[in-house]
Amino acid sequence: MEPVDISIPCMKMRMVKSAEEIAHIKEGARICDIGGAAVVEACDVGVGEHEVALHSTQAMVREIAKSFPHAELMDTWTWFQSGINTDGAHNPVTSRRLQKGDILSLNCFPMISGYYTALERTLFLDHVPSDRHMELWEINCKVHRRGLELIRPGTRCCDIAAELNEMYLEHDLLQYRSFGYGHSFGVLSHYYGREAGLELREDVETVLEPNMVISMEPMITIPEGTAGAGGYREHDILVITEDGNEDITGFPFGPEHNVIKK
Repeated sequence: MEPVDISIPCMKMRMVKSAEEIAHIKEGARICDIGGAAVVEACDVGVGEHEVALHSTQAMVREIAKSFPHAELMDTWTWFQSGINTDGAHNPVTSRRLQKGDILSLNCFPMISGYYTALERTLFLDHVPSDRHMELWEINCKVHRRGLELIRPGTRCCDIAAELNEMYLEHDLLQYRSFGYGHSFGVLSHYYGREAGLELREDVETVLEPNMVISMEPMITIPEGTAGAGGYREHDILVITEDGNEDITGFPFGPEHNVIKK
């Protein structure tokens, strides 16, 4: 008997989802939006990051328990950062207390029967503190919008990354981009990885197909001591259709929606 490496065929099989899987992932995206709304509800001056994260996590767990009464309630959480703590994709939650003018990072991750979804947004508390903060936020939202348009069947992952890189280059911001622009969703966890063949990176030549599920999540990280310091990130999940995509994330993004007034 000779061992056979089935990793690549298995990965390719997982990259294209069944109708049942897509319906399940849509439920996860719905619960992400509930977690995001709970973050906004909890944000106020003097509230600790940990309290915001706990409130959001509890809201998602309760909705999973209600919607999937036989599911195991494991590995659902929200990561939430404020101020300069936003300067990384998934920085640890701390007890730092929110202040007016803080840049905020919302990261909601429900896990339902081994299927993982995510919602990530940039927000500000009370007001955007400088023109540079607003400029950076708007640039990243522009990149995000273009990325959403590019996700369609027949497009190569590397070509999406290349075009979005050019947008950052126009504003001299490419050096502040941190990782790929998106990746496959489905059977996934921070503990056991995802399909490496479906990443929106310069080195991935995979062609997008209908029924793939992928994120668009551009992020720039501006260092402490620099004008507009902090992390700016938007994240939607999309189902690729026959002629485009379906954005299954409902939580809005951008300055017109996510300056939290209390």
